[in-house]
Amino acid sequence: MTTLFYSHQAFMGHDAGPGHPENAGRLQTLLDRVAKQDPIGLDRREAPLGTAEQIDRIHVPGYREQLLAAVPQQGHVRIDADTVLSPGSGEAGLRAVGGVCAAIDAVIAGEAENAFCASRPPGHHAEPNRPMGFCLFSTVAIGAAHARAAHGIRRVSIIDFDVHHGNGTEAAFRSERDVQYLSTHQWPLFPGTGARGETGVGNVVNVPLPAGTGSGAFREAVETDILPAIEAFAPELILVSAGFDAHKADPLATMRLEEADFAWITRAVRDLAERHSQGRIVAVLEGGYDPVALAASAWAHLDVLLGT
Repeated sequence: MTTLFYSHQAFMGHDAGPGHPENAGRLQTLLDRVAKQDPIGLDRREAPLGTAEQIDRIHVPGYREQLLAAVPQQGHVRIDADTVLSPGSGEAGLRAVGGVCAAIDAVIAGEAENAFCASRPPGHHAEPNRPMGFCLFSTVAIGAAHARAAHGIRRVSIIDFDVHHGNGTEAAFRSERDVQYLSTHQWPLFPGTGARGETGVGNVVNVPLPAGTGSGAFREAVETDILPAIEAFAPELILVSAGFDAHKADPLATMRLEEADFAWITRAVRDLAERHSQGRIVAVLEGGYDPVALAASAWAHLDVLLGT
């Protein structure tokens, strides 16, 4: 099995400042792990720049222009309590968008069954009208909209196992019956959204989990609430917001997952994709703030995508 792997050196140019948990080191540790493993079947590609057309399908008019205009020529600009721009942030954000859209193009064209986008900054907190929570553009949401507009894909499932709820992705699609959003996340925790009662138009499945949730309770919740919902929806494409900050070593949350749990959920999603989506999965890196745990967890995820 071939897995496409999209990344770019420009992702290292986004700098949120000293001590910020969302830093280039977390991605570099993952890239070093992938280079060391050097797996057969991994097709490495550079993420292109995303386009205005792709971004504007999700974000409100003027959002893209205003965000890019705020990127400083030097130093840092803080756009909310957690989200910071540096001179390299514009290109990094655009290539995060371009990477997911290129991955979707390639997977739908049959160049590979699945793809992983090793990009930053993350995207699932960016709402249609505002950046937040380290996120600039709503990357996975943009990918879903691109799949539908450019390729005629009707039903898209987005599964988000980041420890934080993807409020931006949910906001983009809460009224769209043909895009399904499913999230497991620690509750309560930033950004404060993702209650079980948030169901959109029947297309949103939120599974809030208490602090300290470990493997058994996580897997039971996924088997009870997430997998049957995807099965019933029968998506033509599955997108994954692949955050690894539910790992027990992560400093920003207190769930207790291990690498094996990320492999397990990836295998379950792959099985669903093989039944409903011609195997088509595109995963995008979201959170994960202990670099060693992130690299190990993302490798476990990638290893399953590779079919090894």
